[in-house]
Amino acid sequence: MPGRITRRGALAAAALLPMGAQAQVAQWPLGPIRFIGLFPPGGGTDILSRIWCAKMAEVSGQQFIVENRSGSGGNVGTHAIAQSRNDGSVIGLASVAPLSISPTLYATLPFDVTRDFSYISGLWQLPNMLVVHNDVAARSIPELIALLRANPGRYSFASSGSGTSVHLSGEMFKQLAGVDMVHVPYRGAAPAHIDLLAGRVHMIFDNIPQALAAHRGGSLRGLAVTGARRSPQAPDVPAMAEFLPGFEITSWGGVLGPAGMAPAMVQRIAALSRQAVEAPDVAARYIENGATPWPIGPEELAAFRAADAARFAPLIRASGARVD
Repeated sequence: MPGRITRRGALAAAALLPMGAQAQVAQWPLGPIRFIGLFPPGGGTDILSRIWCAKMAEVSGQQFIVENRSGSGGNVGTHAIAQSRNDGSVIGLASVAPLSISPTLYATLPFDVTRDFSYISGLWQLPNMLVVHNDVAARSIPELIALLRANPGRYSFASSGSGTSVHLSGEMFKQLAGVDMVHVPYRGAAPAHIDLLAGRVHMIFDNIPQALAAHRGGSLRGLAVTGARRSPQAPDVPAMAEFLPGFEITSWGGVLGPAGMAPAMVQRIAALSRQAVEAPDVAARYIENGATPWPIGPEELAAFRAADAARFAPLIRASGARVD
């Protein structure tokens, strides 16, 4: 199976290293691992990351400590990963925002997405969900489009930061629906939801875990998901493409390390990650939160990121969004 990392393959790669490095790879992790998250606690990616870290601690026998480094649409945490030691003691979240979107959105970045990282494994894919404050006088996408067209610039949409899939979902909606909304970026989805629930902003195209919980609980109203089809976890919520053909944005998460990690160590971490993601309890919790388990290997993750960046680039340029 392409991308499947076997124990035999990892051990063969490790055999090419000096004896001390071989021992380090074979026994990874030798101590607690810092996992750098890119957004504040409580958001969708944080929930999914912590599920994975808990299972990794179980399968590896070492503690995984989540360190949330939020800001700049995930760029702050991603830069911290790039600056970390490459001995496997620090890894972090690979995310669509800083790795597929930021290279086009930002005029300059403190890291190079092809040079400064070791791509390790995929974790999940998931759509976003548009949820609106309950006072918004629209109960469907056609009603929302009519409301926004009648009130250009009067409604706002929050995001977890400029350059996130949450932001780009709003920009795609503006383009395809022909509406004018104000973008309000936050340092993650959790603080954005606080203001949304308080009515200070009107809607968010958030990663589905937190948005789905709010929709199920009735605190916010879910109007559409951004995948190509309806989510099995929310069959009552239509896909945006049912109203705006061609609308599709899917978020994803993976495991990222700094450049220069030993290839055998990358394979070792990826093998354990696959074991964690494919564990029935983890897969069930991902699906429960609206995510699809995505246990691909290093080469596949790097190739997917490059293709994803190429797909987002025309949308970002057409939107006029740019961060100097």
